[in-house]
Amino acid sequence: MINVNFAAMNFPSKLVENAVEQLSRLPGIGKRSALRLVLHLLKQEKSSVERFGDSFIQLIQNISYCTSCFSIADSQLCEVCADKKREQTTICIVEDVRVMMAIENTMQFKGIYHVLGGLISPMDGIGPNDLRIEELIKKVEKGIINEVIFALSTTMEGDTTNYYLFRRLKDSGVKISSIARGIAIGDELEYTDELTLGTALSSRMPYENSLAK
Repeated sequence: MINVNFAAMNFPSKLVENAVEQLSRLPGIGKRSALRLVLHLLKQEKSSVERFGDSFIQLIQNISYCTSCFSIADSQLCEVCADKKREQTTICIVEDVRVMMAIENTMQFKGIYHVLGGLISPMDGIGPNDLRIEELIKKVEKGIINEVIFALSTTMEGDTTNYYLFRRLKDSGVKISSIARGIAIGDELEYTDELTLGTALSSRMPYENSLAK
């Protein structure tokens, strides 16, 4: 196998080089993989590649965020928030839309969500004011919510965020729960299988119990 030094490689075309550079900015895509993808696209029908590129242009230009839970949506409200059959009094707190999708795939949760937009992480310069925490507090203060479920990753950042939210909500009178710890410490919820995640959600416990341990 010939080893290619991509850092010093002279591309045959500036167009190819630019495409490789842009694709390699994606998570998990190095320049070797990016070049393979670019060469694959060049073998496709022009109309197919145009549809591929246009899908991302349409995504950036037209994507919306739900005004209630802040998930990705095609209109003012996402499908979950717009569904009148959902339990509007139970709200599940998630890091981002990936976790929300993972929980929805379990078909175990019938309430609504609140997407924080990340986790508190001082090492990364992310504090409470960088997340949608105040929006959550305002929802609870309206008096409609009966239960708040913490469904954050079992990482240091997830635990820090859980505890901060608990301190902000503990005097609100709402029930504060956390998903069961059947999920290994350090796990990211988006990669947890549906059965394990569904069981952890349905077996949730009062958040105070996790503090006692």
